[in-house]
Amino acid sequence: MSRRQRTAAYALLGWSTDFAFNRALAPLRGRPLLEVHTSLWMLPLYGLIQPLFEPAHDALRGRSRLVRGAVYGTGFLAVEYAGGRLLRRLRGEAPWDYSHVRFQLHSLTRLDYFPLWALAGLALERVHDRLS
Repeated sequence: MSRRQRTAAYALLGWSTDFAFNRALAPLRGRPLLEVHTSLWMLPLYGLIQPLFEPAHDALRGRSRLVRGAVYGTGFLAVEYAGGRLLRRLRGEAPWDYSHVRFQLHSLTRLDYFPLWALAGLALERVHDRLS
């Protein structure tokens, strides 16, 4: 696949995963199962996986899962935070708001999601290898 095709694939995979994750959590948050909050603004953020994640994955090959997961978790949190700041500056708000949780940074990223992002990065290694 070309870089552009992989970017589109990551964008759609990320957005659909975000949708499924929020749908699964809806009942726990007291929301109807069909009421899901996501945004098309997430597509370009998830598309950044191609130019940011792929080189990191290639550079980390051969390292332990713990090291790779730590790098991925940190990277995803950093991109979520930076993307939220940029969208807040451009639109006046980010498509997400974590102000209601304890371990958040400026309501733009949840530090307690670090393990989830680390696991997502490890899972994306296989996706990257299959798309390349």
